[in-house]
Amino acid sequence: MNPVLVSICLLVCSNVFMTFAWYAHLKELNGKPWLLAAVLSWGVALFEYLLQVPANRIGYQTLNIGQLKIMQEVIALSIFVPFAFFYMKEPLKLDYLWAALCIMGAVFFIFREKLFS
Repeated sequence: MNPVLVSICLLVCSNVFMTFAWYAHLKELNGKPWLLAAVLSWGVALFEYLLQVPANRIGYQTLNIGQLKIMQEVIALSIFVPFAFFYMKEPLKLDYLWAALCIMGAVFFIFREKLFS
C-alpha cells in the first residue's frame, strides 16, 4: 500500500484522539481538578502517539519532515473544525476558512517540488 496513504489514514485517526485529548476535557471535566483532566487526557493521548509515531515513520519513507508537518496541520484543522462545531457547540466562523486558505498556501509551497517535477 502507498506509504503516503497509510500515513494519512493513521494521522487522521491520531488527530481524532489528539483533539479529544487536548480539548474534550474543557467540556466534560470543566468542574474537575485540572490534574484529573491532565491524567485522563494523557491516557487518551497515548492512543494518539501509538498512531502518530508509525504514521510519521511510514510517511517519512517518501515525504520530508516539512511535508509531514504540513500534512498533519491540514488533517488537524480538518478534524478540529467539525469537533469544535459538533462536539463543543462552537459557532462556525469565517476565521476557520481563512486559516484553511493559509494552510492551503503552505501545502502549495511545501509540496510544489513534488507537484511540478
